[in-house]
Amino acid sequence: MSWVNTVIAAAERLGVESPQLLAAAGIAADELARERWPIDHITRLWRAAERCTGDSGFGLKAGTLVGPASLNVVSFLLQSSATLREALAQLQKYQRLISDGVRFQILAGENASWLVYHPRQGELAFSPHQIEAVLAAVVSFARWVAGTPVQPHKVQCSHAQLGPLRGYRQIFGCPIEFEQAFNGLLLDNTLLDQPLPQADAQLTQLHELHATTQLAALCDSATAPYLRAWLKAHLGPNLPARAQAARALNLSERTLARRLHAQGCHYDGLLDEVRRDAALHAVAHTARPLAEIAHSLGFAEVSTFYRAFRRWTGLPPARWRKQQAAVE
Repeated sequence: MSWVNTVIAAAERLGVESPQLLAAAGIAADELARERWPIDHITRLWRAAERCTGDSGFGLKAGTLVGPASLNVVSFLLQSSATLREALAQLQKYQRLISDGVRFQILAGENASWLVYHPRQGELAFSPHQIEAVLAAVVSFARWVAGTPVQPHKVQCSHAQLGPLRGYRQIFGCPIEFEQAFNGLLLDNTLLDQPLPQADAQLTQLHELHATTQLAALCDSATAPYLRAWLKAHLGPNLPARAQAARALNLSERTLARRLHAQGCHYDGLLDEVRRDAALHAVAHTARPLAEIAHSLGFAEVSTFYRAFRRWTGLPPARWRKQQAAVE
């Protein structure tokens, strides 16, 4: 949720309040109570912030808000690392604790090294503002960790220029090229290999143990809640396929099945639960025709929907609707 809070804070600084932003993104306010969001939720939030603020530099401004408290346990791990290069290696290792939409790669050169950012988007294509925010956040956080000005030799983005060049120069202080093959920062090796002021090997071990435990727990326990939320968001006349879901969670189908099995569930069962919840809500709280509800939930035949509804409730949908209306 650190990225979610960063986007909301940046939008509020530009006069867009949280309720307005969430409404524009089509996200309920109670979603803020969750520990993590599906990656497409965050993309919707970024797109809404772009529309609501109308600011071509929104991503850059959001990225500069990233600081010591923004990356949970990873913040402390990076701070205690021996060098900036080691900190970036830790960032690669524990990037999932920050976001599911991040993958970093370091390409070492003789005098300078590229830190390449590979976006890991879901069904929705990332907003370019998301990409610019990540690059700006790396520079902002590196400056805080190093305790000195951090200025890349060059910055590259795969998308087209969004705003005036002066906005990019204020953040990066170096040339920036657009519509390139990858997104990344070219950093001097001297900068990467100089000792960090708060380096502490013992603290690094302690923080790494904590981060490793959190990462293992995340991988083991987050799959079913993520999948349930993703299925809810993608439910429609065409049912989401297992392969689609696996790609959205950045997993192979086999890994997805294994993790769900470890949590005592399976894909078809979760899909059935999500369809059931949607069906009960639609039948009880709307006046929509039953045939329309059936079609919207991916049932090819109304009779199939009736059989499923009877299995869920013990009653046909029309009688269950009347029963609910009488109770209310």
